[in-house]
Amino acid sequence: MKKIIILLMMTVLALVGCQTKTNDTSTNNTSEQSEKELQKVSVVLDWTPNTNHTGLYVAKEKGYFEEQGLDVDIIMPGDAGADQLVASGNAEFGVSIQESITQARTQGVPIVSLAAIIQHNTSGFASPAELNIKSPKDFEGKTYGGWGSPIEQAVIETLMNVENADIDKLSIVNAGNTDFFTMQNQGIDFAWVFYGWTGIEAELRGEEINMVYLTDYTEKLDYYTPVLATNEKMIADNPETVKAFVSAASKGYQFAIENPEEAAGILSGAVPELDEELVLESQKWLSTKYQDDAPRWGEQKLEVWENYADWMSENGVLEGEFDAEKAFTNEFLPQ
Repeated sequence: MKKIIILLMMTVLALVGCQTKTNDTSTNNTSEQSEKELQKVSVVLDWTPNTNHTGLYVAKEKGYFEEQGLDVDIIMPGDAGADQLVASGNAEFGVSIQESITQARTQGVPIVSLAAIIQHNTSGFASPAELNIKSPKDFEGKTYGGWGSPIEQAVIETLMNVENADIDKLSIVNAGNTDFFTMQNQGIDFAWVFYGWTGIEAELRGEEINMVYLTDYTEKLDYYTPVLATNEKMIADNPETVKAFVSAASKGYQFAIENPEEAAGILSGAVPELDEELVLESQKWLSTKYQDDAPRWGEQKLEVWENYADWMSENGVLEGEFDAEKAFTNEFLPQ
């Protein structure tokens, strides 16, 4: 009788073991299948990672992309540049700016803005406080360090004209990719920066600076910089993928708005070479700027696209016809 009981117990245990093994195998297969079902796409950044990009890193870390069925690879632009990679389809999505999309579309490049990462232009001209450059009038007799784009002179001249200043009294030099703090040791008085990164870095360094913001002098320069972009083919052929990407990115940026400290930690963890303190302080400053006064994160206005294109045309930095309505869309933003 004991032998029979023992045999029965061994049989039950064996059956349970087989069932467990079957369940494990089934679970593994389901997990593997799930991973296989994720659609691989890439988003190419416009520059090295910074707090403009935090929402993307949050969406990846928190699984928001995965919830939408996407396996997203965040990549650096390289020599080709984000716009070229997106326009050619070598990257499904990218980080761009209104200026370059406007210029590209007049040349037949089918790139489209999907969402405004930051609602208003937070850039301006920074200078050491001791130079006392507090307005465009003070640009006279100074040296500006830029990167060689014709649009720089047009922007500076627009601001100087507001105050009847003479741009011929300004020296403009090409400083390439030299950073603002290095420029100060090279005889350059001011440079075009985003306060949310370079300005915050100056604060942390204990260096007092003055800022002349573009938006303080004309609403036509209150353009979207940066934005998320894709190409027309993606929108036509894969609208569900575009919607999934934008939905997850929106959730990521919303998290960064509501939880700047944790979001900063996610960015620093993903890109450990960044200065953690700079990331944290920049994130706290930028968290109120992402959505700002818009009814939802990412929303874009036709008048902003039209105003900036008009300004570009008036200043000779835009050739060809530009259809603002085709340059951007709010269609894929969550309601």
